[in-house]
Amino acid sequence: MPHANPPDETLRRILLEARTIAIVGASSNPEKPSHGIMKQLLAAGYDVIPVNPRESAVLGRTAVATLAAIGRPVDIVDVFRKAEDTLPIATDAIAIGAKVLWLQQGIRNEETATRATIAGLTVVMDRCIGATHRALHIPRR
Repeated sequence: MPHANPPDETLRRILLEARTIAIVGASSNPEKPSHGIMKQLLAAGYDVIPVNPRESAVLGRTAVATLAAIGRPVDIVDVFRKAEDTLPIATDAIAIGAKVLWLQQGIRNEETATRATIAGLTVVMDRCIGATHRALHIPRR
């Protein structure tokens, strides 16, 4: 049975309770969607950690090469990577104790969703966290 995203009421609770969001694939290039979403989430008051081994900083935040390098609790791992690259990211999200694995618009991987769900993470696929944040009228922190 294919993965179904949580209902909006659950997504609202997730976004209201979350404090720290790691963005895998964050980019310093303003033309990239990950840059705009990171900017939006920072403006909304989240503690956002860019995860990208090719970046030293994004929007003034020090970038880390891997999720394991964060060294503190992460609520949501938001992924801007190809679907075929998401399984190891899910494994890393599980290892760091993240609560939610969020695959951005256009990204679906059933194996990734299954592995993360079995490990206890809430999984959102093929949905933009920024658009969801706006649509659910989540207030600034």
